[in-house]
Amino acid sequence: MQALFSMLIVAACAMFATANTVSAQDAETEKAIEKYRAMLREDPWSNPGLLDADRGEALWKTARGPSKASLEKCDLGKGPGIVDGAFAELPRYFDDAKQVMDVEARLLWCMEKLQGFTRADVVKRIHPGGGAPVKELGAIATWIANKSSGMKFAAKFDKPQEKEVVAVGDNLFHRRSGPFDFSCSTCHAAEGLRIRLQGLPFLENKEAAKKVVGEWPAYRVSSTHVMTMQHRMYDCYWQMRMPELEMGSDVSVALIAYLTKNAEGGEINAPGLKR
Repeated sequence: MQALFSMLIVAACAMFATANTVSAQDAETEKAIEKYRAMLREDPWSNPGLLDADRGEALWKTARGPSKASLEKCDLGKGPGIVDGAFAELPRYFDDAKQVMDVEARLLWCMEKLQGFTRADVVKRIHPGGGAPVKELGAIATWIANKSSGMKFAAKFDKPQEKEVVAVGDNLFHRRSGPFDFSCSTCHAAEGLRIRLQGLPFLENKEAAKKVVGEWPAYRVSSTHVMTMQHRMYDCYWQMRMPELEMGSDVSVALIAYLTKNAEGGEINAPGLKR
């Protein structure tokens, strides 16, 4: 018995030492990753996401679709064709659509109404795979977000429809469901959580939300493409093994509205750079 007890003590000590070693390795890896990010930030033009922003501007101005029209009459909330500062005030309620929309949901609506695209065609395989460039709608959204870079999030959320959507987003963020019984808050409602080498932001904390939410859309080095906020929501739902989250759906917009409300007053730095 004494021999068995000694073996258990040794095993426990070995596990503790291994845990400490792994923790130290994680910390060193995180430092290296942050150093890499800092190097990229020192030269903003090293961000490949800016190439997609340029592509998005060209797409905005190009006549396309069955109607052979550009998006230059698309109203993002500040009047037809006005892009500067529009992203900073989204999501918002649009009277013409009778909906609260984020930038991608609004672009999808404009592509339907102005350019004659069908929704089904646009949302089919809407997100890029690893190594593939962001799709056209995502490139336009990246350009629009970039046109608010350096500004603060200032969505008002003062209309009844907007308040309701933020409340729904709050509920969805904390609602546990799916085969893993996960919610967004499982990963984002505490300090210091991580998945593998990736630190997980504490998005219920307003200061943390201010720092993180304004970095989307972002260029992801690991997948070598821009990922928009709608894509980020889609990917999170996929990782939780939840039903597929459709582009511009009420659920996706509600979650983005909730996160944007948490990030109110935070600076927009889009496209950001992510691991």
